[in-house]
Amino acid sequence: MRTLIAQFARFGAVGAVGLVVDVGLFNLLRVTILTPEEVHGGPVWAKVISTSVAILVNWIGNRYWTFRKEVRRHPVSEGIEFVVVSLGGMAIGLGCLWISHYVLGYTSQLADNISANVIGLVLGTLFRFTLYRLWVFSPGRNTAPLRATEAAVHPAGIAPQLRVEAVAPVEDDLTVRP
Repeated sequence: MRTLIAQFARFGAVGAVGLVVDVGLFNLLRVTILTPEEVHGGPVWAKVISTSVAILVNWIGNRYWTFRKEVRRHPVSEGIEFVVVSLGGMAIGLGCLWISHYVLGYTSQLADNISANVIGLVLGTLFRFTLYRLWVFSPGRNTAPLRATEAAVHPAGIAPQLRVEAVAPVEDDLTVRP
């Protein structure tokens, strides 16, 4: 339980940095190049961009700090899984923003921030932490599975001390052929 609490605290610290990036960039974009008056769907596009940048920041922080002991797999596959889960969390925040802005008609900057960066953030954070812990950085997935040939030779998963590779026979015929 102590490990889970410490891990959640680190996750919160990384998330706080990501939050600053997300909220800061969202508001900067919303009041400059993606204002609702100038760009239809501006707040939604601002949120997509700001969250995408925050996802990158959060992946680096979570991979190398929060879940550093669980990181054992190739970073590309882990990064893809992280992005998939993060996009799910982003969809939750975007859904909250879209409902508030376009369905309920709350179009002020304050309403957009509350729906996307408070309600959406809380729901998205719970979703992301759960899936990061249980899937992306799961302690049970620390090691890569054995290849089929290794599993057949070493069914218990015990790696041999010495590996012998089979090689093709070498022909002794040194004649030159045209």
